[in-house]
Amino acid sequence: MRSGKCCTAKVRGGVLALLLVLGSASGVVAQDKPTEKPAEAAATAKPAEDPKTFWEEHKLFAYIENSYTANLSGSGRGGINELRVYDNHEGYTFNAAEFSIKKDPSEKYPFGYGLVITAGIDSQKNHSYGIFRDEEDVFPFRNTEKFDLLEGYVSGQAPVGGGLTLKAGKFVTLLGYEVIESPNNLNFSRGYLFGLAIPLTHTGGLPSYTFTGWFNLTAGVVLGWDDSKNVNDSVSYTGQFAFTPLKDLTANLNWIVGPEQIEPRRIDDNVARDSRSYVNSHLRYVLDFVFAYTGFKDLTLALNIDYGHEQSEPFIRSLGTRKDTDATWWGWAGYAAYDWTENLRTSVRQEFFRDAAGARTGSGIGTDPWSTTATIQYKIWRGLAGRLEYRHDQSDEKVYRVRYSRPDITSQGLIARGKSMDTISVSLYYSFF
Repeated sequence: MRSGKCCTAKVRGGVLALLLVLGSASGVVAQDKPTEKPAEAAATAKPAEDPKTFWEEHKLFAYIENSYTANLSGSGRGGINELRVYDNHEGYTFNAAEFSIKKDPSEKYPFGYGLVITAGIDSQKNHSYGIFRDEEDVFPFRNTEKFDLLEGYVSGQAPVGGGLTLKAGKFVTLLGYEVIESPNNLNFSRGYLFGLAIPLTHTGGLPSYTFTGWFNLTAGVVLGWDDSKNVNDSVSYTGQFAFTPLKDLTANLNWIVGPEQIEPRRIDDNVARDSRSYVNSHLRYVLDFVFAYTGFKDLTLALNIDYGHEQSEPFIRSLGTRKDTDATWWGWAGYAAYDWTENLRTSVRQEFFRDAAGARTGSGIGTDPWSTTATIQYKIWRGLAGRLEYRHDQSDEKVYRVRYSRPDITSQGLIARGKSMDTISVSLYYSFF
């Protein structure tokens, strides 16, 4: 009995000693346990990132693009696809070769610049007055140079409030959802709003100020629509209210207003003086709304709405058929794109355009064209991507398949013979950066 009690006492002592050791260890663990959440602890332990070097703040972009467009409805004279921009000609087209280098102002390097050089058939459509284009050059510019200085500007950041940025030179317009560079668009072809409702580039100055993380204001003075020469001795005013009310939602209101009609050639000083005051008093303005939402996984949704007006539009005046020679146009375009895989995307665009006086379409009568576009894009290899696109255009008036009234006599004038047009395009582009 005595030996049993002794053994029992030893066991109890061993258990007690073990409990004291465990209790001490748990106390040490409890004291060493971090108070931050795991993510916060990782963030705390993460070393601070080194600031970007001067070269790392640069953005390089370059691409080349070729395409082939077939008109299933029969194209107009000379293989023209009416009311199109870069796919306005049937058959093969070397669209573009572009090189772009840009640097935005930063806190460390408060100056920036941008240089964009392009070549190819698309470049002919982008010329502004004074740069490979004069006042007599009109769309589609088939005889002008096949290269262009698309952008060339300098910029700087001033230490004012939330951030004041100044840009001066030649730059692309603030207006519109679609852009000039094809790889940055959901579809291959550009819509009516891009080609008929808004300008492409401006030359002038643009101050921009960030008030909060969700609101930025830009407003400046430019020489006009696609004008680097100031052909009418006037200026226009353009700007943007940029909102980000939600994380994945952007809402921009863009505008431009000013006289855009080209001054007639001078006959003598008196006529020139009268003509200048006459032309410069006719304002053109456009209000442009762009909404984009990317909150759904792999889905992109966008809406673009435009409204434009011009006083005493020169083309309408030349017809002599209307007492009211003002021009009004408006339209909308809806976009949806879905990324099925990392390489496969499908996109659709539905749009409507109202040309109340026929000034923007060149019909001379009220015209309501609309179109439906479906595009499949597949990334073949690295920066190489192919696109297959079908597009149907429809109008309440005959504006397609424009041909000469007498095929044997081209001076007899042009007549539109169709209310619809269907095209299929195959395009291939390669992005280097």
